[in-house]
Amino acid sequence: MSQTVETIKKLRELTGLGIIECKKALEKAGNDFEKALEILKEQGIKIAEKKKDKTTGEGLIGSYIHSNGKIGVLVEVTCESDFVARTDDFKELVKNICLQIAATSPEYISKNDVPESVIEEKKKFYKDIEQFYREKVLFEQTFIKDDSITIGDYVKSKIAKLGENIQVRRFTRYEIGA
Repeated sequence: MSQTVETIKKLRELTGLGIIECKKALEKAGNDFEKALEILKEQGIKIAEKKKDKTTGEGLIGSYIHSNGKIGVLVEVTCESDFVARTDDFKELVKNICLQIAATSPEYISKNDVPESVIEEKKKFYKDIEQFYREKVLFEQTFIKDDSITIGDYVKSKIAKLGENIQVRRFTRYEIGA
């Protein structure tokens, strides 16, 4: 196999996108793997932006109970069709979001969910409010399985791959003794 075929295969494995999209990104990047990866990431963000207003009436409720039995998570993740909700990719997304919530204990899904009064209060304790967002806002947190992206980026990559709008609607995290 040629280097290009191997590189396309690697891009496809990392992004989950089709061969043609990976090949075009690689050509556009002059066969530079990192540049191609960045191009595909930008395309994923654009696709997610286009899809953000589509109705999401299907999806899954995910759950996770930590092995010690002291932490539990329920999360509602929606998409546009039952077909996508049944895919392994969507199920994996829901599972990973559960794990993220269990591990990092976010308080909000996105920056838009943080009330202005909370922001003003947190500014007293945080020199940089972005630090608060990285700690307590799910979509701003570093993904525990890939520290090069945020959970928001991870969800956008799944939107690009699955071709449907995906929303994390709500979650609950329980912890004994907290």
